[in-house]
Amino acid sequence: MSFWQYSSPQYFYPLAKKMAIVFFVLAAILTVWGLYIGFFVAPTDFQQGESYRIIFIHVPAAWMSMLIYLVMSFWAAVGLIMNTRLSSMLAQALAPTGALMTFIALWTGAFWGRPTWGAWWVWDARLTSELILLFLYIGYMALRASIEDPRRADRASAILALVGVVNVPIIYFSVKWWNTLHQGASVSFTKSSSMATSMLTGMLVMALAFWMYSIAVSLVRVRRIIRDREANAGWLTESSGVR
Repeated sequence: MSFWQYSSPQYFYPLAKKMAIVFFVLAAILTVWGLYIGFFVAPTDFQQGESYRIIFIHVPAAWMSMLIYLVMSFWAAVGLIMNTRLSSMLAQALAPTGALMTFIALWTGAFWGRPTWGAWWVWDARLTSELILLFLYIGYMALRASIEDPRRADRASAILALVGVVNVPIIYFSVKWWNTLHQGASVSFTKSSSMATSMLTGMLVMALAFWMYSIAVSLVRVRRIIRDREANAGWLTESSGVR
C-alpha cells in the first residue's frame, strides 16, 4: 500500500484509531514519569521555593500552545493550497487542543505569578501575546462553526490561521524584544541550560507527554470529524473493520 493513500480519509480513519491508542499509552507513561521527577526528584529552587514546580505543567503547556498553532496553520495551508480534505480536517481537530494548552499555560502562569510577582495577572508582553493566541484559537473555531458549508469554512478559517501565525514569534521573542516581567528562556539550543539536570529532565519528559496527549486526542477528534463529514460515504459503513 502506498504511503500517500493515507492522505485519504478512507484509509486514515482506521489508522488514526490504532495510532491514538499508542499515543494515549505513551502519554500516560510519560506523564507519570515526568510528574514523579518534577515533584519528588527535582530539588527545591533556592529563589522560588516549592512554587516553581508549576513549571512542569506551565512550560510544556506554553510550548505546546505555540507548536500546535504552527502545526494547525501548516495543515490549514496545505488544505487551502492543495484543496485536500484531510488536511483541513487535521487543522480543525488540532484547534481545541491548542486552545486547551493555551488556557492551561495562562491559568498556571497566573498561579505562578501570584507568589513570584505579587499579582495574578500583569499586562506583560508575553502574557498578553499568549492571551491573543487563545483568542486566535477561539476565533478559528468560532469562524468554522459559523459557516455551514465545510469547504467554505476550511478556506475562511485557514486564512485566519495563517494571519495569526505572526503572533507565535512575538510570543517566543517577547522577553528579548521588550522589557518584561516574564523570565527569559531556561532552555536554549544555543547555550547550556541554567536548570538543574533533574529539573530539565522532568520538564522535557512532561513536554513529551503533552505532545503525545495532543496527538492522541487530535486523532480521536479527526475520526469524529471524518464521520461527520463523510457520513454518506459507502466506505464508512461497508465493513466493521473500518468502523
